[in-house]
Amino acid sequence: MNYSSKSIASALTAGVIVDNAGRAIMTTLRNYGVDTVFGIPGTHNLELYRPLKELGIRPVTSRHEQGAGYGADGWSQQTGLPGIVITTSGPGLLNALSAAGTAYCESRPLIILSPGASEGQEFADNGALHETKNPTGAVGAIVEWSRRVHSATEAVQAVHDAFELFRYGRPRPVHIEVPLNILEGLSDCPESLKRARPVRASMEADYGDVLAAAKTLRQALRPLIIAGGGALRSSSDLSSLAELLNAPVITTLNGKAAIPEAHALSLASDIRLPSMQTFINDSDAILIVGSKLGDAELWGGTISPVGIVVRIDILESQLQKNVKSEISLVGDSSTVIRQLMECLLECAKSQPSVSFHKLQHRSEQLDSVRLEAAAEARSISPQLYSIAKAIAGALPENAIVSGDSSQITYFGMSSVVRQDLAHSFLYTPTYATLGYGLPASIGAKVASPHRPVICVLGDGALMFSIQELMTAVEQEISITVVCVDNGGYGEILQNERDRGIEPVGVVLRQPDWVELANAFGARGYLIADLEELSLVVARVINAPGVDVLHVPLHRF
Repeated sequence: MNYSSKSIASALTAGVIVDNAGRAIMTTLRNYGVDTVFGIPGTHNLELYRPLKELGIRPVTSRHEQGAGYGADGWSQQTGLPGIVITTSGPGLLNALSAAGTAYCESRPLIILSPGASEGQEFADNGALHETKNPTGAVGAIVEWSRRVHSATEAVQAVHDAFELFRYGRPRPVHIEVPLNILEGLSDCPESLKRARPVRASMEADYGDVLAAAKTLRQALRPLIIAGGGALRSSSDLSSLAELLNAPVITTLNGKAAIPEAHALSLASDIRLPSMQTFINDSDAILIVGSKLGDAELWGGTISPVGIVVRIDILESQLQKNVKSEISLVGDSSTVIRQLMECLLECAKSQPSVSFHKLQHRSEQLDSVRLEAAAEARSISPQLYSIAKAIAGALPENAIVSGDSSQITYFGMSSVVRQDLAHSFLYTPTYATLGYGLPASIGAKVASPHRPVICVLGDGALMFSIQELMTAVEQEISITVVCVDNGGYGEILQNERDRGIEPVGVVLRQPDWVELANAFGARGYLIADLEELSLVVARVINAPGVDVLHVPLHRF
């Protein structure tokens, strides 16, 4: 790496070591293809920021480290690379922990980089700036692993280990803490160690297990595939497998668009609806790909099929979780699905294919269950369903939609929006935090500037990260934000009523959303009815800049 003589001279004048651990870390990340980082510069992390311009890495400065983590997640889902968050020590790091918890719960790749107390100053309790009792331990309780390194070489090795996890294991967040004296000190890391490691073959499942699974699925009259977030990397192969089996595919929200939702075999992502769960349980063979099928994804429903269950997962520990499997396939989903298809094609040579009559009957079944699910979803909240329909009907086919832990997301958009590209519905169905939608949409737009991005969320969720409107304006990106205002925390208001509690702490005062948007440098709109909502979304979705649409439910 050649550094400008001017930058080196300035650094030397200031008594700063240029070829330090900070540069080694960022160089390694750049070699893996990372060209964007999220975070906030602080007193202790500046040596991680110093080399960004020279390395061609774009810094996105959020207005809160939680927003940085969610922005990194939105960016990661578009690029296939881990999101990178740079925090300062102490409070900056702890501010990012909600995002870390989200990434862990939803199995998303994320690297958090933070400085730490200099070696010898751990647990000193001497009043140093940003002093924190045990930051590595605090973060380690949330993420997959948290390491305090002791050299530039060790820090770079930690970056390689993170990519090893993301490529070949269950992707979950990691944290690398670099003591200040190491971060700012001379790097001991050779250039050769900073190179990205080549991709190797992914894990295959045991051939005998794959053959048994292929025979079981081939012989089934009513096979079905459930796809979770772990199936997204095998999208094209999953469609081919479904066609080979003539098996409908239903996904969790984390697995949304694991096959295109316009596909004749897609049952979209309505797995939480009772009608879909009944249909699943009636299947005589189920293939579950990359999902733990947790309660949050099922809304308290139960998957207990009458038929044989086959599961694919990268971790053996997941294969009996929540739904027990008779045939367990441990391996990378994309690799194992290709193995399955090879075995199925071999089986086809000796077994007759399904009759046309059976295919036609199956198609009629799918049409029926789709209609029943749509009616069920609409009945949960007709008002929100109608609003979601008005928004979705105005969106281009390639739109990225972000949501939040808001009723408009899980009662509306999740059932209405149909997408053909994976990672196009940004949401956290399990961790279910507030404040995710807006920063995630910013990160997605930074990564995919040519795709329209819309964030649809409630007023309570938007207030959690309203400051990130400034980030969007500052980054000069174009996003549309639809704030569906139910006057506070509508879900919890209903929970209180259901328990016989007089509403407390949930009916909240609202700002003038149009004026607030304008004050940030965005454009604000007050929406009067469904027709205007649809027209305005269609008009602004591809317009430059940031648009905020205020949809007050009491006017609808």
